[in-house]
Amino acid sequence: MFSRITTRTSSSIAANALLCLRDYEINAKKILPIPAWTFLASGADEEVTLRDNSRAFLRYKLRPRVLRNVATRDLSTTILGREIDMPICIGPTGLHTEAHKDGEVATAKGVADLNTCYVPSIYSGRLIEDIFPVPTKGPKWQQIFIWKNRDMTRDVIKRAEDAGADALVLTTDVPAPGNRLGLRRLPPGPLPKFVNLERYGPTEGITMDASVTWEYITWLKSITKLPIVLKGILTEEDAVLAAEYGINGIIVSNNGGRQLDTVPASIDVLERIAKSVGNTIEIYMDSGIRTGTDVLKALAFGAKAVFIGRPIVYGLALQGEEGVSQVLQILKDELSLAMALSGCRSIGDITPSLIMKST
Repeated sequence: MFSRITTRTSSSIAANALLCLRDYEINAKKILPIPAWTFLASGADEEVTLRDNSRAFLRYKLRPRVLRNVATRDLSTTILGREIDMPICIGPTGLHTEAHKDGEVATAKGVADLNTCYVPSIYSGRLIEDIFPVPTKGPKWQQIFIWKNRDMTRDVIKRAEDAGADALVLTTDVPAPGNRLGLRRLPPGPLPKFVNLERYGPTEGITMDASVTWEYITWLKSITKLPIVLKGILTEEDAVLAAEYGINGIIVSNNGGRQLDTVPASIDVLERIAKSVGNTIEIYMDSGIRTGTDVLKALAFGAKAVFIGRPIVYGLALQGEEGVSQVLQILKDELSLAMALSGCRSIGDITPSLIMKST
């Protein structure tokens, strides 16, 4: 289905061609094979939510304060008790090997010197046992899904624990794969290899368990001592349930518009969800983050940190591990500037009063 590419080096791209995350997207599309690009960039059904994820940020305007002594800014924060240097993390996206021969190992190397969180996808192109030993300053969390095979789930978690994972991220919004028309329109070809799951049998036979309820969380907590973060929360009701079941954090997410189309953009529901649980649980957000002002708005609405996916793979495709670090550095620099121009000296200064709804 997918074909390998040769990573384009930074020397082949003009110095002023990669100044923002949109530049990385535009240039990555030029070099990624159509199947790989489709897997990465497409969404579900008519892609309404996919398009709205980024556009939704434009519905909110900033209310900057002045004369606030912003000569220096502190971007550090904590997630699950661990201090990180910026509230910008790498979320799970599959098959980084379609963008770079070293895949997720190169991604881990790209984040190594940046003290922030990386969440490898379980549907990665490299083994858990290859990714986690890469030394990084920040925490690594491991993504898992709700599979029918409970023994496989136990084993995957044990492998993550043994490899040194700091937490588990349970993706909750995939009881079945979304209707991704772009992928269905591709010509037939070999299926991608999900190397972490091949030991459990043919990966096309590994199915999600659509029958589970919130009691699954009780079972999951009984087999691991790792903190658990739920990814895919879009309602206040589910956020409250997550807190009641002792979950450590939630990622407000619509899976990048890849699952149920026409659900809200993550930023549109973030503030209500954050208010519904208060300080009982940590709130993070993904889907649609492309600029420093996007990050600023998410933090103002209650996110402790944001997670980005597709732009990391664009950076990986264009510049390898350097591209990963550059994408993160661009967002960090943009956030720092946005804080200065808004009158915010630290993450604690970023509050809902910074935002107004556009009319």
